[in-house]
Amino acid sequence: MKVLTVALLLLTFSTISNLSQAQKTPVLKVKISVSPELKSSFIRGGRIILYLTRQQHKEPRKGFDVVVGVTPQNWDSSTDFLLDTRNQEVITAGTFKEFLNSPDQFYFQVLYKQNPDDGQENVPGNLISQVDSMRFSPNASLSLELQKVIPPFEIVNHKFVKPVVIQSKYLTEFFGRPRYLKASVLLPCSFFDYPEKSFPICYRAPGLNGRYDGVNGMIRNKDFTDWWFSGKAPQIIYVFLDSQGPYGDSYQVDSENNGPCGKALTEELIPEIERQVHYQKDSGMRYLAGASTGGWVALGLQIFYPDFFNGTWSYSPDPVEFEHYGLMDIYHDESIFYSRYGYLQPESRSLYGDMKWTMKECIEEENVLGKTGNYLISGGQFGAYNAVFGPKGKDGLPSLMFDPVTGKIDHAVAAQWEKYDLKKVLEKNWTTLGPKLQGKIWVWTGDMDGLFSNVATRFLKMYLDKTENPKSDAKISFTPMAGHCQEWSDKAVVEMVAEKASKNFK
Repeated sequence: MKVLTVALLLLTFSTISNLSQAQKTPVLKVKISVSPELKSSFIRGGRIILYLTRQQHKEPRKGFDVVVGVTPQNWDSSTDFLLDTRNQEVITAGTFKEFLNSPDQFYFQVLYKQNPDDGQENVPGNLISQVDSMRFSPNASLSLELQKVIPPFEIVNHKFVKPVVIQSKYLTEFFGRPRYLKASVLLPCSFFDYPEKSFPICYRAPGLNGRYDGVNGMIRNKDFTDWWFSGKAPQIIYVFLDSQGPYGDSYQVDSENNGPCGKALTEELIPEIERQVHYQKDSGMRYLAGASTGGWVALGLQIFYPDFFNGTWSYSPDPVEFEHYGLMDIYHDESIFYSRYGYLQPESRSLYGDMKWTMKECIEEENVLGKTGNYLISGGQFGAYNAVFGPKGKDGLPSLMFDPVTGKIDHAVAAQWEKYDLKKVLEKNWTTLGPKLQGKIWVWTGDMDGLFSNVATRFLKMYLDKTENPKSDAKISFTPMAGHCQEWSDKAVVEMVAEKASKNFK
């Protein structure tokens, strides 16, 4: 068995001189070594991430209270590496001092983030340990073994599920190494009865960092499969896209940092999928759907490729315009951490308006997860936004739209996000886009969206309601006291797609 051995030593408390004796700072040291069996799987330059949680029933890497991160410099695994929280390169997020000062039992897990083609942590190729637990006490010690390489995603083996994986010429040329496009296809129950029929096809964009194995959950959902294979469900081909990107979610669009993702999707992956399911491209029944990040992707692709797609259903899309990027105006506000009134900017809220997390806390966590020690390539929400919407920097990495420590916005970079500001794209191009989008846009948002994305959607609707030549017929609706993606339903989407397809709009 391949084993990466980690000896974790929780040393005695040290007291920072400018704090009172009652406020003690725990020191955490982690000694990491790589077993000979695992050296062939080890990639230099990865990020060490230590997760801590009080939650007993799931792996800390999948739900944590505190996270610690460091990128070892010039570590080749031939010697031990010591993670010491007193080192300035080691950063933490969460209530680190309070957490370790607590007498509660807590749980540990270590992950080594090394996959160069995927910005996420819990993805194939990264290394993880087993879970262990303890109550903190001075001079306590704990040994862990990172004994597993996260395996590739697997698609359920089912007669009506077809995985599609191809090497992308466009992305391979862009990155200079092989890059692949993936999707899984859920076929309608009559597909094999009519081998020459061209069925309507809907491309389902996943939520943030979702993968093409999303079809697995649908097959395991008995209520859905009973309906899908009953003969009563609409006969639609439902395709699950994959959002993998080196900096997090690719958003399926061309960008300076992620490469020609939109071109690869529309010119490589979709044609291959449709060849395999014998879809007739001139039938005018190629649709999009998605929620949250997938909602933005579904709407964005329809706008950027108005002739290629024939309609979109977007639920709770990420901010569709950046003057209301959550509650921030990236073009004019000074900071992403503080409102124009000087208060901490909320990142998320409860259904009844209570602030759950601040922007500052959110970015602090992404800073821990990123190999560069900031959100730049964290793989998280704002790392992904930054890579998709922003320009490439002089070092070949994305340019930071805001300072990761102070939150100060770089307006020169923010201005370059405009080409992905969907409202601005429509405003600048309505004469040509308007006619092509008639009958193709359907958007739903809850008025108590937990990420405040409803605000941008409101302003998009206000713009579309004022359009002329043509007057937009986009259907944008809001449900009072509804939260993020609350009304999303694959079944409802498929039925709406079928209704539209029956009219054969082109």
